[in-house]
Amino acid sequence: MATEDVRLTARVSGMVQGVGFRYWTARKADELLLKGTVRNRADGSVEIVAEGLPADIDRFLDWLRSSHAPGRVEDVDSQALDATGEFSDFRIVG
Repeated sequence: MATEDVRLTARVSGMVQGVGFRYWTARKADELLLKGTVRNRADGSVEIVAEGLPADIDRFLDWLRSSHAPGRVEDVDSQALDATGEFSDFRIVG
């Protein structure tokens, strides 16, 4: 089982602003012990950068794509890279 952290970058589109999406995304990230940020983008999407264990990142992505995420997620465009270790917690920014 891989134990090296990975970095997820994701753009979530749909009805994801004004519905508590960033708040609940941050709570889910905290629950999974992920570190990173979530922010609204001017185009109505939400940008997420999260670092953590691969299995936890997979659980996070599964949640983002599920009916449990707030609002109405239409698409999650994501990629995983090597973690940078730059985050100390998970925060809502901008």
